[in-house]
Amino acid sequence: MVASAKNSLQLLQDRLRIPKPWDKIIILALNLLITVPLFIIIHQNITPLNWPYALDKIGLFLLLLVVLQLLLVALRRITFVSIALYIVFLLWGTLIGDYGFGEVYSDYESMIYTMQDNPYPQDIVVDKLLPFPNKTKITKAITFDHAKVRNFAIMAANKHFKNIKQYPEYTYLIQYFAVFKEINSRWYYVKDPVGHEYIATADESLNYLSGDCDDHSILMAAAVKSIGGIPRLIHTQGHIYPELYVGTYKDMEKVNFLIKKVLFPKESQHKSVHYHIDERGNIWLNLDYTAKYPGGPFMKEEILSALTLN
Repeated sequence: MVASAKNSLQLLQDRLRIPKPWDKIIILALNLLITVPLFIIIHQNITPLNWPYALDKIGLFLLLLVVLQLLLVALRRITFVSIALYIVFLLWGTLIGDYGFGEVYSDYESMIYTMQDNPYPQDIVVDKLLPFPNKTKITKAITFDHAKVRNFAIMAANKHFKNIKQYPEYTYLIQYFAVFKEINSRWYYVKDPVGHEYIATADESLNYLSGDCDDHSILMAAAVKSIGGIPRLIHTQGHIYPELYVGTYKDMEKVNFLIKKVLFPKESQHKSVHYHIDERGNIWLNLDYTAKYPGGPFMKEEILSALTLN
């Protein structure tokens, strides 16, 4: 059995022998795809030397490029076997309409773009790798740039709390809370078909403001994001719910006051405001469909994975 497996692997490796110089060109292309995000992570986590003509940045990039090139060349056979298996996986994903070449390109482009201005770019890489259920379909369903979704969010911002102007530094948060109020006051829970996970796009859910927890989370995230908010989706055991980025403890103190004393005094009376604190100290407020006010009680608090929508 072991000998047969070795022979099969050797046969695959033999078939993957690429004529020179194409082997080094292919490895260099793979190297660049790895080096770019790795360079951004390292560069943003070390003290800048500020050398003239950005020689420190150029030197770091070239060093990473050379080291990874030598490593990939030394592991040439494993590299080409891995590439072949990955291509097969993406071909299959493309054919069945799941995670394929288009999704890889979109994720990579989005990751590189976002990493440039993020102080903790490694979090984005980890976020892309977390096993969030139906991640590709849910990401596509968050149609925050759809006119119907943005118009709905603008309507909500004009309908609720528009006259509260004594807290100008929190105007945007108040608008996000207006979106929460509009959705959660009208949302009607409807189950998916038995044995089938139906994922509605945000603009689709606006037709009846109905659906299950993932449909609600998608709509809430899309509507908040469409007017500038930063939402994330939390996956817990058998449930998905949205959260809103608030900021620091100082921000949370003001938000707590706004919720309990200004915006949702009746709904939150004698109740706590619930939130999570991530590994960077950022505060995320619960916006679940079961909550009557932002920061209402968690239906399920344990976090299995998170999908942040920067």
